[in-house]
Amino acid sequence: MKTAVIYATSHGTTEKVAQKIKLGLGENGIVTFNLKTNKTIDLSPYENIVIGGSIHAGSVQGSVRDFCKKNMVDLLQKRVALYVCAMNEPEYEQELKSAFPEILYNYAVCKKVVGGEFNFEKMNFLEKIIVKKVSGISETVEKIDNAAIEEIVTSLK
Repeated sequence: MKTAVIYATSHGTTEKVAQKIKLGLGENGIVTFNLKTNKTIDLSPYENIVIGGSIHAGSVQGSVRDFCKKNMVDLLQKRVALYVCAMNEPEYEQELKSAFPEILYNYAVCKKVVGGEFNFEKMNFLEKIIVKKVSGISETVEKIDNAAIEEIVTSLK
């Protein structure tokens, strides 16, 4: 089945997860789209759609929300999986649920928080200060949940 993995990324983690999903699905017939460089995506050739974004200050990127709203009719005719990259474990479920329109969230065959990372090399000065203050972390740390990624892959096979 042809699958589109559509994502928005700020520091590369969501893209890294998109690539892991693509590898897990076998790469043949799997296409990735970064919403930063692909403003319009024709969903008609795809049976499966995976949508991912990252949580910053409790919210997903606006491009993810906008894509979902703009393409809702088409998305509700496909098999959809949703994921977010996030690092605030106590808020995982709430952040995941609020990242996507309720109708799409309820419709999705799989929805997962796949962990995330704080990549200090890719953050600007203000982002570093905020992360240090809020999380107490002051160096790059990766906490990607490969088991959650595998659950997404399995749900689409």
